[in-house]
Amino acid sequence: MTSRPIMDSRALNRALLARQMLLGRVQLSVLDVIEKLTGLQAQAPNAPYFALWSRVENFRQEQLSELILSRKALRMALMRATLHLTSSADALALRPWLQPVMERSLNGAFGKELQGVDRSRLAASGRSLVEEKPMTLSELGEHLQQEWLAQRPEALSAAVRNLVPLVQTPPRGIWGESGQAVHTTMELWLGQSMGTEPDAKRWIRRYLAAFGPATVKDMQVWSGLSGLGKVLEQLTSELVTYQTEQGAVLFDLPDAPRPETDTPAAPRFLGEFDNILLAHADRSRILEERYRKRIFTSNGIVRPTILIDGYVAGTWKLHRERGKTVVVADMFGKIAQAELAALQEEGEGLLHFIGAEAKASEIVVNSE
Repeated sequence: MTSRPIMDSRALNRALLARQMLLGRVQLSVLDVIEKLTGLQAQAPNAPYFALWSRVENFRQEQLSELILSRKALRMALMRATLHLTSSADALALRPWLQPVMERSLNGAFGKELQGVDRSRLAASGRSLVEEKPMTLSELGEHLQQEWLAQRPEALSAAVRNLVPLVQTPPRGIWGESGQAVHTTMELWLGQSMGTEPDAKRWIRRYLAAFGPATVKDMQVWSGLSGLGKVLEQLTSELVTYQTEQGAVLFDLPDAPRPETDTPAAPRFLGEFDNILLAHADRSRILEERYRKRIFTSNGIVRPTILIDGYVAGTWKLHRERGKTVVVADMFGKIAQAELAALQEEGEGLLHFIGAEAKASEIVVNSE
């Protein structure tokens, strides 16, 4: 039996925090950070902004808004068929690799309803419609139903979303602006064609750089793809291996950071759907199982969280009333005085980031 070094939960925690730029804010371009993270969860329009604020030194909202408006970054369904914000260059290469995920998601939700439908013709029709005029999925479904009378609009628009690479166009996803999610094709939006031969090994390396060390199951949960064990076999000579305390094999890049377990980790406020909570089958490196249901709701929301010493230790929310902005931190237990002071300081930074006036803002910390 092969003997591998063991990495316990805390060792995995510090490795993850280092790669997620949560041990200390970084001085990198916003586009570089987005690519180093292989995209950001974006189910909530402002989620990527909070993700970047927690990781990038002196991050300003307009830095991301400008990338979206200049089409250097975009929002579309990618890993796990969920909405992400990535660099446009990454999206062009990622989307073909993830096509099986998109098709499985479609079959799971609408497979029976779409039986007998010529999906190629449906996709071509949907592509033509959104390239002629960007549409919401509701509008797209209504147009398509004029030809496919027996299917519901929701099923028809979902088919196009999953079969055709659709992007959400601004003002959706621009800080401070509102608007419905309006879609067109990625090729039209960027004026470029997608890659034709997905490079699975490239994305496994990118995943490990952002989330490793990790098991095959972790990689499959992150991407939504199956059968990645075969890809790992092709990468064996390039990777190093460890194991969890339970004996699961962990793969990693040789030169990736694996800090000492006593490396300090300052408090952090993370936004909704933060990547760090959604990239592993075993989340114990960042979240204790007893708290999972307090973060992941029954209707699919992933609440904003607070990290104390690198682990999820509470949730937070914003309240705006009578001209006052309040950050309410609901902690899962009592925290030490020094950590409370650091959390208060981080909360003040959060209030400044969202534009709250110092005289009309407050941080409330509730401990159980």
